[in-house]
Amino acid sequence: MSRRLRTALSAVLLALACLLAPFGALAAWAAYGLADTGRYVTTMAPLAADPDVREAVADTVGAGIMREVDRHETDVRPMRGAVAPFVHEAVRSFTRTQAFRTAWDEGNRATHDAVLQALRGERDRAVTVDFAPVTAQVKRQLAHDHVPFANRIPVQHTEVAVLAAQDLGHLRKGYHVLEVAGFWLPVAACVFAVTGIALAVHRRRAVTATALGTALGGALLGLAVALGRRLTLGDLPDEVSHPAAGAVYDALTSTVRTAAWLLLTLGLSVAAVTWLTRHLHALYLARRRQASAAPTPTRPQEPTRDQV
Repeated sequence: MSRRLRTALSAVLLALACLLAPFGALAAWAAYGLADTGRYVTTMAPLAADPDVREAVADTVGAGIMREVDRHETDVRPMRGAVAPFVHEAVRSFTRTQAFRTAWDEGNRATHDAVLQALRGERDRAVTVDFAPVTAQVKRQLAHDHVPFANRIPVQHTEVAVLAAQDLGHLRKGYHVLEVAGFWLPVAACVFAVTGIALAVHRRRAVTATALGTALGGALLGLAVALGRRLTLGDLPDEVSHPAAGAVYDALTSTVRTAAWLLLTLGLSVAAVTWLTRHLHALYLARRRQASAAPTPTRPQEPTRDQV
């Protein structure tokens, strides 16, 4: 194989490796991070202590309780304005308890399991979550605080849709693609990088180019996560708490941000080490040439017996 063909083929393989690295990290995060129930629950658990998330939960659950009161309890409606602040404060107080953190983890686990079963199955049925356990906890808290008519608050098994049935077909196809891509894209990136470096005429330059391309891919991945956050929050309706949604987005994408920083740091480190070793090697060769070109000093001859 000619040097020109080797150089061209190596450049193509290294460019593909650098391009696939950030996409592989993103696909692996989606396939193995978000799709793992244990990791998902662990990732979401700290949000139970986030003030913005707790306030959003208090507003949502409190408003849901009052809607149920309006629907079922006609004798409580005249006192709705007086009861509503107690309900909201009771829900807010409940979000500071260990019971809420337990309910939060179990709710996330149940929701994640339901979504996975829908994505891995074939039935096009909406994915729903039941908030009745949280309402029951709040009702007990209100009754303990002697709030009027607290014992009459209805605890209905209200199912809130998480995924609509008509969206499952497209999401299921995307999920299957991510499962395949999450494994093969990182493998392909590594194979292309190793093959491209092996084919390169100047391997040290190939390593440097691969490292810099990987660092650039990491930087673009981090930029994409930041841009995705801005677009996601911008598309939310006004009634959704943007600070709480931002906290959820940051928690879910923490692994991607870590991967982006890892690619950036690893690429720059390898490029710096390659440049440093190349510089030191050139300096070593230059010193050897200088040493070999310098004349060898001759020792003075001792006088013979006749000369003496």
